Amino acid sequence: MKNILIAGGSGLVGTRLTAMLVAKGYTVTILTRNKKAVSNNAAIDYSYWNIDAQEIDPNAIAKADAIINLTGEGVVNKRWTTQQKKIIVDSRVNAGKLIVKGLQEITNNVEVVVNASAIGWYKPQTESSLQSKTYQEDQEPNTDFLGDTCKLWEESIEPVKQLNKRLVKLRIGIVFSKNGGAIKEFLKPLQFGIASILGNQKISWIHIDDLCNMFITAIENKNYEGVYNAVAPGITTNRELNIALAKKLKGKWFIKLPVPAFVLKIMLGEMSVEVLKSSTISCKKIADAGFKFAYPTVDEAINEMIK
Repeated sequence: MKNILIAGGSGLVGTRLTAMLVAKGYTVTILTRNKKAVSNNAAIDYSYWNIDAQEIDPNAIAKADAIINLTGEGVVNKRWTTQQKKIIVDSRVNAGKLIVKGLQEITNNVEVVVNASAIGWYKPQTESSLQSKTYQEDQEPNTDFLGDTCKLWEESIEPVKQLNKRLVKLRIGIVFSKNGGAIKEFLKPLQFGIASILGNQKISWIHIDDLCNMFITAIENKNYEGVYNAVAPGITTNRELNIALAKKLKGKWFIKLPVPAFVLKIMLGEMSVEVLKSSTISCKKIADAGFKFAYPTVDEAINEMIK
């Protein structure tokens, strides 16, 4: 029975991924800063780590067969002050460095490391390029805050390849889940019958179960190596998504309310750039590798999330 070590295992994706791994017969160790954390599930346990102090329980590394790194401060949790930007970057980069340090210093049998990244790597597109181009994995990173963050994030884990570990990096789109995340925010205005239209920008997204299956496939399939875009084939727009959600919840009884860009800029500051950004991200590479999406379209994802 293989053991999977997860960093960032208590978040939205980590919680679902842990459940899916256990259902497949894996044991899971979750890294935590809580030294007293215990589990009532025999297939799940906790091990201590401290990113700031660069400390990790050697037993966690020693017994792992694979490592999944999901660690990172949420980019939309708070306004992007100088301090918050530092927290966002450091939480990712220092986690990668600590995993590399653990693998260098502790005798282990880890075969593969699967590291999260994000489509914040990519540049926004103009209206004309949206019609003619989708971003592949070899695209150069954007030079804005999130582009720089993703570049540093991916570089921090890169040294594991020098340790003869297979490395897979998944650039994740907006995650759709009935248990929280982006969809929860989209649904808030619909409680009052309002579909908030933030624009017609393209949204590259993925259903949480497809994402978790990508992580599991990356562990199990030795042909997976390098960077893959973790997005669904059925790219949508903000307008299409909000109207589809409204129709599912309210039928015909909702109001479309466009939200001007300047309002978002006032409310969110620099973060609004990412909310308003439009880019089309290709999933061709992972599809060509044989990955099958359970929820390839927005309608299929919505039907699963909203019964």
